[in-house]
Amino acid sequence: MSKTEIDKQSGCCFGVAKAISKAEEELKKGGTLYCLGDIVHNNIEVERLAKMGLITINHDEFKKLRDVRVLLRAHGEPPSTYQIAKENNIELIDASCPVVLGLQKRIKKKFITKQNEDGQIVIFGKKGHAEVNGLMGQTDESAIVIEKKEDIDKLDFSRDISLFSQTTKPLDGFQEIGELIKERMKNGATFEFYDTICRQVSNRVPNMQEFAKNHDLVIFIAGEKSSNGKVLFAECEKYNRNSHLIHHPDQLDTEWIRDDISIGICGATSTPMWQMEVVAKKISELIPEMKVEKAAF
Repeated sequence: MSKTEIDKQSGCCFGVAKAISKAEEELKKGGTLYCLGDIVHNNIEVERLAKMGLITINHDEFKKLRDVRVLLRAHGEPPSTYQIAKENNIELIDASCPVVLGLQKRIKKKFITKQNEDGQIVIFGKKGHAEVNGLMGQTDESAIVIEKKEDIDKLDFSRDISLFSQTTKPLDGFQEIGELIKERMKNGATFEFYDTICRQVSNRVPNMQEFAKNHDLVIFIAGEKSSNGKVLFAECEKYNRNSHLIHHPDQLDTEWIRDDISIGICGATSTPMWQMEVVAKKISELIPEMKVEKAAF
């Protein structure tokens, strides 16, 4: 008999879930509510909240607003955003992830300490990513962003280096970069490594590997803009070649489904559980006797 399992460790991480919940709460109060950037890298969820009245704006549009309510998403914002809000009498509904806010404070503290010294603050992350923009803002844009190990060549290894990471980057990649920098330090310069990876995100990798191995077919759902989705799906493919990435439940291909197989449904930290449940429902309609349950990992 066929079986379908939904990975219970998939679904929105705490920070994203909190931001969505806050948006829903504020929308119920009525009135206009703006969101600075997509609240989550998931088009279906953005569209659902838009139908409820949430208006997504960019930073240029934000600067022109006056006397309104604006939600800040989980990624966090630089100090300039708070300053603009103060000047324009904008009420901020701050749904920044506590983990990200904690990282911002650590980088800000290090920046203040290093201001009068000849040190470098380095951030391992994706240039232009909302979280990285917020982190850069803590250093008056002076931090150096590196996206891959080859980028460390632009660092001055004769000067002190403090290394941080975007919270959602792969832990192994961050540790490798840390080791490479440490090996190249010279002339008595110091190297400080701050492990700022969010474990709620990084712990999903080993779980995803195990989940993928335990099924004949894996269906992974994530928004097209989700960086985390790309990373986790790559892990699925590595451990199960019969893995398929879809961005919408309607993209489920009926040719993948057959009797007497085990099907695993999972997703990114920006994929709400309800979207995985919709996929499971579609599968159960194809095979009525299909048993659906939440994975016990």
